[in-house]
Amino acid sequence: MRQYVNTLSNGVSVDEVFLVADKQLRANRQGNLYLHLDLRDKTGTVGARLWNATERIAAGFEPGDYLRVRAKVQVFQGALQMIVSHLEVADSTGLDPDDFTPRSSLNGTKLLARLKEILLKLSNPHLRALVECFLIDDEFVRKFVASPAGIKNHHAYHSGLLEHVVTLLETARAICEFYPEIDRDLLLTGVFLHDIGKIDELSYDRAFSYTDEGQLIGHLVMGVEMLRDKVERTIDLTGEPFPAELLLRVKHMIVSHHGLYEYGSPKLPMTPEAIALHYLDNLDAKIHSFTREIRDDPGRESRWTPYQQDLGRRLFKGSSGLAATTEGENGEPAAAEIAGE
Repeated sequence: MRQYVNTLSNGVSVDEVFLVADKQLRANRQGNLYLHLDLRDKTGTVGARLWNATERIAAGFEPGDYLRVRAKVQVFQGALQMIVSHLEVADSTGLDPDDFTPRSSLNGTKLLARLKEILLKLSNPHLRALVECFLIDDEFVRKFVASPAGIKNHHAYHSGLLEHVVTLLETARAICEFYPEIDRDLLLTGVFLHDIGKIDELSYDRAFSYTDEGQLIGHLVMGVEMLRDKVERTIDLTGEPFPAELLLRVKHMIVSHHGLYEYGSPKLPMTPEAIALHYLDNLDAKIHSFTREIRDDPGRESRWTPYQQDLGRRLFKGSSGLAATTEGENGEPAAAEIAGE
């Protein structure tokens, strides 16, 4: 029986094949080299260390390769890690790629159908034509369905971007009932388009990483470039040019959705729709991070997680039964409802 990442516990011996998600050759305080690895299967990622490593060993494989690893699991600073005693590149013959590919727990086909159902009901003819130009692009849709929303923290699994966007679309539809001043069609369009650049910013065939374009340009600029290409084609559907101010508002939502300069946003949100998008995006990302850290914390008996560096705090888990009620089979009940299940 395969030893999946989510079944590992402190003190367990491991002899298993994993996919290399990341590899770094580092030096300790004494100058001795060691390998720090992120090893992945479909259930999650675990850190691993090989002490007394050499440059030759490190050069023997790359992220995206399969490794057979013999190791001992231990808890270090509140997280599980593997101390590796032996590793070797594994032959991919006979391996099922699905065993190493994290995916959304929701049905991707149903998520895509729900996305189209919402967006194709936009009443503004220019915005509806714009989203149609994206949705009839088979290559774009293929990438959009496959893409994660991030490489580590933010919906970091296949169809993670699609799941994130559908969640935001549902939430945006709900809040518009309470804020009639918000242009509903504009907000929904911004939700759909705000992260489209990630389909080319990220590489996600095997290991998740940034492409060269993603590192050098980033998904905000890439998203605006993709928008420009599709806007030019809307005239074929509407028979008239795309309104200049409407295009400006859509572009602004893409470039400002990170919200703050220190979060990499080149502009602060300056319209009601832009500020709504920023807070909805941040809300979904933060709740996802909180629930993941609580669910995956190896300290089953503790009422608190260890200090989370990315979040700047510990998280309260409470009784063990609380975490069990917040998750289904690799997912949350509320998200399953979004997919129509």
